[in-house]
Amino acid sequence: MEIQLINIGFGNIVSANRVVAIVSPESAPIKRIITDARERGQLVDATYGRRTRAVIIMDSSHVVLSAIQPETVANRFVVSKESV
Repeated sequence: MEIQLINIGFGNIVSANRVVAIVSPESAPIKRIITDARERGQLVDATYGRRTRAVIIMDSSHVVLSAIQPETVANRFVVSKESV
């Protein structure tokens, strides 16, 4: 299995193979997921102080916050898959 990496903004990278979902942070259930991950110590804030625009949920129960749009992250995911 080959490791694929996705740039989630500002030079931060996650493993594409470990991503479960890429969602918008607007809904109450997603806000609860973020709060729960923060309490568990499994929140990774990769926004560099900017507004959170995408929430990336990993298979390890980690939650990664990104300052780029979910569509942009998803497009990078697709381009990463096509280049293999």
